[in-house]
Amino acid sequence: MTPKTPLSRNVEIDPKAAALLFVDVQNYNCLPSGGEYADLTPEAREQTYGGFFAALESRALPNMARLQTACRAGGIEVIYTVIESLTQDGRDRSLDYKISGFNVPKGSFDAKVLAAIAPEGDEMVFPKTSSSVFISTNIDFVLRNLGVRYLMIAGCLTDQCVDSAIRDACDLGYLVTCVTDACVTLTEERHASSLRNNRGYCRQITTDAAVAEIARLTGSA
Repeated sequence: MTPKTPLSRNVEIDPKAAALLFVDVQNYNCLPSGGEYADLTPEAREQTYGGFFAALESRALPNMARLQTACRAGGIEVIYTVIESLTQDGRDRSLDYKISGFNVPKGSFDAKVLAAIAPEGDEMVFPKTSSSVFISTNIDFVLRNLGVRYLMIAGCLTDQCVDSAIRDACDLGYLVTCVTDACVTLTEERHASSLRNNRGYCRQITTDAAVAEIARLTGSA
């Protein structure tokens, strides 16, 4: 029998049917020395991306780590997606990534999840070459095999790959929770605008609320 899905976005997760997805929290774009910034001087990098790195380090990344710890303690699957080509030269990339100049070669340092939230054990990492992980990977197939119906999403960028994942997951029938302060983009204005725009697709809660909910529902407090 198919589990009955509540007709509301604002419902708590079912821990037995939930997963946490981190989007693009990797060396390529989350380290100042990452490949995305290779052609920039330190001054130019700071001018364009200084706000992003400040928000990532002070707010988003610590909250991601808290979510990761809570999900692991509660037995909830933790999953990652990273920008990573299937080839060295990126010939398999989407047209959009080719136009944008994104190529993270297969197996490269840039393709690794950031050390602060590195995967443990057999936690799954999905390499993608499109904005939405649901377009260029088999993540939907895997999530359904796992029995996942509730998907918590965090990562970067809020208004790009995170937003794409939220909208596609919603259309595919998942109940999505965006953990708002565990997401980050280039400016706070863009972050806030993205959250306003995707509010109709997902439940939005803070890390404090998500961690408390996980602990209470799983008895892992």
